[in-house]
Amino acid sequence: MKARAVVFVNKNEIAVRDVEVPEPGARDVVINVAHSWISIGTESSFLRGERISGETPYREGGPWPFPQVAGYQKVGRVTQVGKLVEHVKPGDLVFATVSKVDGMYFDFGGHINPAVTDSSQVWKLPRDGRSAVAYAGTVLAQVGYNCGIRPPVEPGDIAVVIGDGLVGQWAAQTLAHRGAQVYLLGHRAERLAFASAGGYAIPIDGVDEAVEELQRSSAGGGQVSIIVDTVGHLETFRKLQPFMKRDSHLVSAGYLGEQGHVDIQQLREQEITLHTPSGWTESRIDATIAAIREGWLMTEPLITHRFAAEDAAQAWALITSKGSPCLGVVLDWDMR
Repeated sequence: MKARAVVFVNKNEIAVRDVEVPEPGARDVVINVAHSWISIGTESSFLRGERISGETPYREGGPWPFPQVAGYQKVGRVTQVGKLVEHVKPGDLVFATVSKVDGMYFDFGGHINPAVTDSSQVWKLPRDGRSAVAYAGTVLAQVGYNCGIRPPVEPGDIAVVIGDGLVGQWAAQTLAHRGAQVYLLGHRAERLAFASAGGYAIPIDGVDEAVEELQRSSAGGGQVSIIVDTVGHLETFRKLQPFMKRDSHLVSAGYLGEQGHVDIQQLREQEITLHTPSGWTESRIDATIAAIREGWLMTEPLITHRFAAEDAAQAWALITSKGSPCLGVVLDWDMR
């Protein structure tokens, strides 16, 4: 069976081409994809050849992880289901994670159409009047949701989110929804503006400004209950650590490669709890879909660029350009 896919052919080399996919089995769902959402951070890391799995860095002499079908999230309509599939039927609008592919380094990928997908990775979407594209980034939104739901929150707790990308935005939204006062720390004025416009975080331009703000408001005393690192920058955390309360929380979700060394004794002095969320689970996807449906987890306002799937290489040229203006980037596929 043939499908069209976005393929990372080699390091920094992208093509949209036909690929082979398995014939659907008894537990599979075939989806005609409408939209797939690019995960800029994770997919860029794979495109650069930095890792060979979600949390495993590439090491010299190891397997070279190409070619591969990029991505891991999309929405579309079901065209066929296997005989053991009961929760969706042809015609249903669904969200799906990774789908099956043959002849690649990984036997799964995201940006592919039609998508032959194990039924465990398919969710029927609510008929709530929202555009299908609102759910196209659900795995990535779930990462932000998971960051924001892990630590306990008391109303008025101060939380600092490091990183103004999508995960940072959604972590900030989740913490604010739970009653925290959130600072979103980044370097891109146009990204920080989303937090201001959405009313879910106070934008902070860089760690030095964050330190100054915390010094002004606390006279150097501990006041921060939660720090969420979405970019994998422990040095920023260390600069903010003196402002953390006793019995506070660090959530680490950014990719650290081989730089993720944490001194537990330094955490112990303040009784800081470390949370390390990774990947996705059925229950967290369920909760994320519900949050998007309820409207407090905002996805569509963060879409800055949309491309036809056939123009994926152009999308990546923009994403990887210096000072890229991209935040949420969606590929649109033909609906039949």
